[in-house]
This record gives sequence, structure tokens and C-alpha cells, in this order.
Amino acid sequence: PITPGELLCLGSSLAFSGLFYYLYRRKARVVARIQEAPKLQVDDDLPALVSAAEGRCLPYVALEGIVLPAQAALTSHYHERLQGVIQKLLLKEHRLIWNSLARSW
Repeated sequence: PITPGELLCLGSSLAFSGLFYYLYRRKARVVARIQEAPKLQVDDDLPALVSAAEGRCLPYVALEGIVLPAQAALTSHYHERLQGVIQKLLLKEHRLIWNSLARSW
């Protein structure tokens, strides 16, 4: 005979398996879209292509070309021959609110 505890464990195991499979499939579709992204060259035609796109936005593209740093290129601490640049830096500050109950910010 199967006890109610065993049925509960089996049901929760099936529910979690279904949830994780759903999340896996959703992420796999995103990865497939990124891998199928068109490869564009960084040249004078790129601004016209972006402005002609719907919403002036290209959802997934791979840009190929030479990038010049604004000041100096970043060098890897672990591999001396690797260099890179930062495209965009986003700083987000969270507002601190005093919680009098926990006596913390």
C-alpha cells in the first residue's frame, strides 16, 4: 500500500520536474534565437539599418568589427594578451529606508 506521504512526495517531485523542464525549454528557445542572430559589420550602413528597423531596435544581432577604446583598453590580469573595452556602465543605487522594527537600513 502507498502512504499519503509517498503520494505527496511523488506529486511534488513531478511538479518540480515539470516546472524545471518548462524553464529549461524557455531558456533553450532564447539561446537558439541568439545563436541564429544575423551577423552585422560595424560600418557606415549600420545607423541606417537600425533606424529602418521596427521601433529603431534590432532584437538579436551579432556585431563584428574593430572597437576603439575611449581612453585605454582593459588588460586581463590572468592572460596578458587579452584586452577588452566596456561598452556601457550602468550604476543603480537603491534608496535606503530606516526600518524601525528591525533597527536597520
